Amino acid sequence: MDAQEHYFTADPASADQRRELTVPIAGAPMTVETAPGVFCPERLDLGTSVLLRSVPDPPQHGHLLDLGCGWGPISLTLASLSPEATVWGVDVNRRALDLLARNAARHGLDNVRATEPGAVPEDLSFAAIWSNPPIRVGKAALHEMLLQWLPRLAPGGTASLVVQKNLGADSLHAWLGGTLGSSFSTARLASAKGFRVLTVHRHLTPPVEGA
Repeated sequence: MDAQEHYFTADPASADQRRELTVPIAGAPMTVETAPGVFCPERLDLGTSVLLRSVPDPPQHGHLLDLGCGWGPISLTLASLSPEATVWGVDVNRRALDLLARNAARHGLDNVRATEPGAVPEDLSFAAIWSNPPIRVGKAALHEMLLQWLPRLAPGGTASLVVQKNLGADSLHAWLGGTLGSSFSTARLASAKGFRVLTVHRHLTPPVEGA
């Protein structure tokens, strides 16, 4: 990838040279298509692997969100584990969205919706959010993105985020806990290979003031 091009570019300038990988998805090998200009096109990245090993199985129904989906390992896992749920793979990178759509179709995962952020219906709430968020967009852009999507958790829903420790996982944990308000609780689910898995849970009912 060109030094000036990032995986969060809408239309990557690098050559769209497709290649195939076989990676573990939901406990089984799955052959997928990747390409330059998206996040980690040459393998299943370590952070995503840590996330997928750490989280409990997703809800079986409702809407599930993969925020920053890339070529799709999280979306494909969600769709495989929860075939009756609708999985929204969201990314600004149109090449990544094409790859996710093709990978889902290849494996008959017709419950995947690969889409740009603005195309997700505004009235949807999510039973779960899984994300390896694009930390390198910068703190302000990352915070804006998380404040756009985390409040869309349904009551009782949980978001699971994997963040590299040396890229600010602990400070993000503190920021989430101090920003989202009393309807949410933030915790560290796991720590492995230099990554933290953080969870944000939306309570079923708002806490009682003064309780």
